[in-house]
Amino acid sequence: MKNIAKLLFLVLIAANPLFAALSARVDSKSVELGEAVTYSLELRGERIKKPNITRLCESDIISSGSQTNMQIINGEMSKSYTLSYRFVPQKSCKIDSVEVEIDGKIEASGEIEIEVKPIIGAKDLDFELGLSSDKKELYVGETFDVTLIFKQKNSVEAVDSEFTPPEFKGFWVKKENQPQRYQEGAYSVTKVLYSLTPQRVGEHKISKAQMRVASRSGRKDSWGAWTPTIKWKTYFSNELEFSVKALPLGVDLVGNFAIKATLEKKEISANEALNLTIEVEGDGNLEDIKSFKQNIEGVAVFDEKIAIEGNKLTQKIAYVAERDFIIPPFVLRYFDPKTKEIKSVATKEIKIEVKNNKAAEALNIQKEPSISAEGDTKVYKSGYDAVILAVVFAAGLILGALVMMLKPWKSVKKEKSLSIKEPKVLLGKLLPYKDEKEVSEIVEILEKNIYSNQKLEIDKKRLKEMLKRYKVD
Repeated sequence: MKNIAKLLFLVLIAANPLFAALSARVDSKSVELGEAVTYSLELRGERIKKPNITRLCESDIISSGSQTNMQIINGEMSKSYTLSYRFVPQKSCKIDSVEVEIDGKIEASGEIEIEVKPIIGAKDLDFELGLSSDKKELYVGETFDVTLIFKQKNSVEAVDSEFTPPEFKGFWVKKENQPQRYQEGAYSVTKVLYSLTPQRVGEHKISKAQMRVASRSGRKDSWGAWTPTIKWKTYFSNELEFSVKALPLGVDLVGNFAIKATLEKKEISANEALNLTIEVEGDGNLEDIKSFKQNIEGVAVFDEKIAIEGNKLTQKIAYVAERDFIIPPFVLRYFDPKTKEIKSVATKEIKIEVKNNKAAEALNIQKEPSISAEGDTKVYKSGYDAVILAVVFAAGLILGALVMMLKPWKSVKKEKSLSIKEPKVLLGKLLPYKDEKEVSEIVEILEKNIYSNQKLEIDKKRLKEMLKRYKVD
């Protein structure tokens, strides 16, 4: 009799999915858009490799849990595990079969169909979420705005909420404004403005934003009593689609810009730094503008890092020279998406006067004094003249001895030699030779030490050899 009972029990296990090694179920196969579904897997066995599930029905898992169940049947204890996954499907879909390794065998669950129905009645009026933009066709680098609006009816109370922003794949978020809150009729409105730039050519989509809202609800228990509960529901915005085109060849900027250059003065002394400020204002991809540093022959040019604040770009540039020079115009070429034309803006060239201009020094040539063909002859006849000659000769001997002992030419040479403690003077002397590789390296170190307040070491021996090679004194 016992054997027959065990046989019947095994038949029931094989026929009933509740006793299978793996079974799957959902708490509801038909939901309204925004309502959550709980997907559960029940596993029976001793050795189980739990599956890694992160998405169901193309939707992220918002929460998960596990439970261990102990059951005794006919004196025998069995253990099972229930894994639960909660998600919010955005459209009707099918949950695919899940494979799990149990006691060394691969078990598979069945497929489950989920129906997602549109929101009916006046429920959609309680909360609303939407995305909007005034542009659908864009160029790479073109700046545009996307507005997100969330509306909540004043008569509806939200216990809690969780916001999931849209995904901006293919776009660079330049700026996200702080949320603005205001009243609009029967609604409280929250508005967020995103400033974006497309990064590549093609068709791009901004995904739906999500807002999970917890509101007060209730249900009847098994005794018929009303029990208050909290119910979560997810609201979705619409999607936005954009077509992004390439800019014309040779142009990296798109928008509308204005440029100006401001000098602190137009006259400087030799080797004195002249500071210039460049400002670019406009609506466009300012972040793609490169440094305005120019190459001017005989002039050392130093540029600071570009700074961008709002719709304004600023860069400071310093010039050091020994003679007059001209700062060429700063030119900015861009594509205007409104007129579909390539335009340019530019500053005017600026003439700079350098005082103590070394190029203006005149060459001073001294002529040898002429000597007559006959020559001049003096005969010292008097004894007085002889005494004077003797004194002069003795003084010459004494002076010569002092010169040999003191060696004053060494101090003169030291005074004339360039000192590394005078970097600005040294820089000015080396600038004419900066096209030479070894000189350019020293010039770069001097520039960083002078104008960037760095403290880089210079090889004194190498510097001395270089000054001697180029006859710089």
